[in-house]
Amino acid sequence: MSSTQSLLLITLIITIIVVVMAMLLINRRQLRDIEELDNELGNMEDLHLERAIGKLDQMELAGESLATLNTWKKSYQKAAELFPEIQRLIEDGADENARYRLVKSHQSIKQARELVDSVSEDVKNSSDVFTQLLESNRENKAQYDELMQSYREIRKEILADSFDYSVALEEIENRLSAMEEDFAQAKNLSAQGDHVEAKRVLSKIRADLTALKTKLPEVKEDQHDLQTVFADQLDEIAAGYKEMRDAKYGFGSLDVLLEIRQSNDQIDRSLAALAQLDLEETSKGMKKVEKEIKTLYRILEKEYKARPFVEKNQDKLQRLLTHQQTVSQQLIKKLRHIDESYELTHGELDESRELEREVHKMDSDYIRASQRIADGRAVYSEVQDDWIKILGRLQEIGKRQQELSEAVDGLYEAEEVAQRSIKEFKQQVSLVYRHLSRQNLPGIPEGFLQMYTLVINEISKTSGELNQVRINMEKISEELVQISDDVDRLQREAEDIISSANLFELTMQYSNKFLDNETVVRARRNAMKLYDRDYNYKDALDTIATAVERAEPGSYQRIENAYYQEQKELID
Repeated sequence: MSSTQSLLLITLIITIIVVVMAMLLINRRQLRDIEELDNELGNMEDLHLERAIGKLDQMELAGESLATLNTWKKSYQKAAELFPEIQRLIEDGADENARYRLVKSHQSIKQARELVDSVSEDVKNSSDVFTQLLESNRENKAQYDELMQSYREIRKEILADSFDYSVALEEIENRLSAMEEDFAQAKNLSAQGDHVEAKRVLSKIRADLTALKTKLPEVKEDQHDLQTVFADQLDEIAAGYKEMRDAKYGFGSLDVLLEIRQSNDQIDRSLAALAQLDLEETSKGMKKVEKEIKTLYRILEKEYKARPFVEKNQDKLQRLLTHQQTVSQQLIKKLRHIDESYELTHGELDESRELEREVHKMDSDYIRASQRIADGRAVYSEVQDDWIKILGRLQEIGKRQQELSEAVDGLYEAEEVAQRSIKEFKQQVSLVYRHLSRQNLPGIPEGFLQMYTLVINEISKTSGELNQVRINMEKISEELVQISDDVDRLQREAEDIISSANLFELTMQYSNKFLDNETVVRARRNAMKLYDRDYNYKDALDTIATAVERAEPGSYQRIENAYYQEQKELID
């Protein structure tokens, strides 16, 4: 056997093996499908829905129950007619599969699957409906008994506590009567075999019972609050209001009795809503009444608590107002007197007059309030609020008036200080000028003389202002600060002139060492010209110092250091 033949043989054998294995696998898979289909068909047949239909037929259903039964009975019967065909296809598929006629078997299985899928949902729904219909009578009876028990318990409760429900008793009875009719209808429907409609009626009864049972505690509570709690509170408010009016408490434009009548009207409207079991509307009305009652209580309490404060502070406030009016008048008198001698630059007099007017107005308000108290028309809470504000404002006014008084008191002292300062400035300026004049200088620099004249004029001007009939101390104080600065500047200028002149002489003496130096000689001539003719001692010093420093670096610095060290020792 050639190699080619061997290869073909091996290939053939492998192909046969693969084909056989594939057929075995397909056979096993299809066998599982057949078993699954058979089980599904068996499950549908095991439901024995014919028996359920027979029982339902015996129940003599009516109405919607009967219509439902007929609909699903037809649906099931149509599906059941296909069971034999499904069974045949399953058996054919199994037979063909056992004989390894796999294609034919697959076709049978496919057809069987399509039929099973088409009927299984109808069978299941039919089973559920039949079960529900079979159980509906029993369930309805149990539900009927349960609901009837609850109904009787509610009736018993209402009968026992009828007084607590008296407002809404008629409406409650109406709703219970409607439930009685529903019970009778449910019973009749069940007797006629219409269990579906009977169930719907029982569901309505359950909802109505639950709603009524939920409302009963709220009805009892609301009736108690409206007829007892709120009524008692309004009576208490009315009695308290009468006592307070008799005790001469005022309430202004507020008509408490009208507010009480309006609250009673709202109570009546809420009771009417409660009689119809409209608990939402009842609740809204009750909230309004409750809010109004709290408001009225707060008003009465506020007025009651305010009166002791008013009575305690009435005499005290009168004394304070009288005192403050006196203080205001005295301050104005004082300021008028001071205004004759001093200019009041910050509106002190106008401010004090405004404060006096404010105190006068508060006194007028106090008098009117006191009259209302005497007449029994005072609203004590309003009086209290006003008097608290007055007491606080009086304290502020008293503090401000004290500040104004102390501020003007300082004007006398300020004038004395200013006079002393002018005298001291004159002495300082005179000393500076004399000290400079005694230095045996060729002359006094023009710049210094101008500054000296300026300071003298400033002192003279301010001195004249101090001798006027009405003195502006604020302006004078500002001028004194300026004069002080100018006197200091004048003094520093004089010292600079003296130091420059002295250093010039020392440097000129030292420059004699350099008479063979043409630059120094020329600088000496220019410096002497500035010194003797122009009285420009600073420039003269700069001229000779620069030349000497060039001729001998560091020399001028030594001269200067030695000079200032000597001056320091003289001072010490």
